[in-house]
Amino acid sequence: MALTGRAALIAALGSLPVGLWDPSWTGILAVNAPLALACACDAALAAPVRRLTLTRSGETSARLGESADVTLTVTNPSHRPLKADLRDAWPPSTTPETDRHPLTVPPGERRRVTTRLRPTRRGDHQADCVTIRSYGPLRLFTRQGTHKVPWTIRAFPPFTSRKHLPAKLARLRELDGRTSVLTRGEGTEFDSLREYVPGDDTRSIDWRATARQTSVALRTWRPERDRHILLVLDTGRTSAGRVDDAPRLDAAMDAALLLAALASRAGDRVDLLAYDRRTRALVQGRSARDVLPSLVNAMAGLDPELVETDARGLASTILRTTPRRSLLVLLTTLDAAPMEEGLLPVLPQLTQRHTVLVASVADPHIARMSTSRGTVDAVYDAAAAAQAQAERHRTAEQLRRHGVTVVDATPDQLAPALADAYLALKSAGRL
Repeated sequence: MALTGRAALIAALGSLPVGLWDPSWTGILAVNAPLALACACDAALAAPVRRLTLTRSGETSARLGESADVTLTVTNPSHRPLKADLRDAWPPSTTPETDRHPLTVPPGERRRVTTRLRPTRRGDHQADCVTIRSYGPLRLFTRQGTHKVPWTIRAFPPFTSRKHLPAKLARLRELDGRTSVLTRGEGTEFDSLREYVPGDDTRSIDWRATARQTSVALRTWRPERDRHILLVLDTGRTSAGRVDDAPRLDAAMDAALLLAALASRAGDRVDLLAYDRRTRALVQGRSARDVLPSLVNAMAGLDPELVETDARGLASTILRTTPRRSLLVLLTTLDAAPMEEGLLPVLPQLTQRHTVLVASVADPHIARMSTSRGTVDAVYDAAAAAQAQAERHRTAEQLRRHGVTVVDATPDQLAPALADAYLALKSAGRL
């Protein structure tokens, strides 16, 4: 229970004439005794807070940048009307539009209040307590109570690269021969036979089928289907570096989601492994319809770990969980020190059994630094940026000598570049 500002104001105003004309205990009692009695009556008439019943409903998930509405239902079982202020507390990372609501509930009825949340961080966000301050009819005294009403909002990655998906699917349809665009010579999986047309590649003539009919038969091909792709997210310390005010891990997740959406549409099977010193997430055996929701759900709770990635443990986990030949997409760093001490020594174990593609997030600020001129500091910045770029290029060349495909792009270009690399491998029959 607590006094309101209105009661304090009335007490102060009543004390002024007493202090000016009759400063005595009798005058103070003459003012405050009726006020205290009014406060006691007001508190007695206020609806009890402890007996209220609170339940939640609404959305349980949202993408970053999007809003989610959570509804709180307040039931008043008492015989007094409830006039109150309600505070629905949530973590600051959910950025509620407002968490304070005026509330009026007649006796025996219920009312709903809705809090609109807009998460700014991935992961699970737990609701805090609900505080209700009940007023009497004079609003001189309040009853206050706190209720625990559990609710969880899961914030998913934003998947901003989905805008590139229609263009990549169109390219995929060209490779698959489902559009009018002629793509002779692409794909290595037999599709069907058709009649030979002048200008076709004679190496694709099926002589046995030709011998059984009166016209020349030609084999048609399509890109391979039902291939296996393992997306590997490096969640070690290098993934915590911020590029364009966001962790590298976020850009890697966005690129992985675009590739998963494209590969599942192409008929390939997609799995996910997130690893640093132990397995942080593992998604396997999902159907084409379920793979993207499963990946998004698994990525929601991932955060970079400030530890060095155990490359040997990563390689053994990959070989154990993926025994058949697959396309390994490693989303990691191209920095020289972590690569030379981590991935490069174990790379032959992976390339011997799998096709390996390494994707890394490049810092666009380094590219801008390399072109700066005009002052001594700018020249030093440009030299440092050029040295950093040269080291990344040397590391990429080392990977290519091992037969690895390398994609090094800025956060906004990594996802489409990775999708293009996948389509290039698919059209060349290297999956």
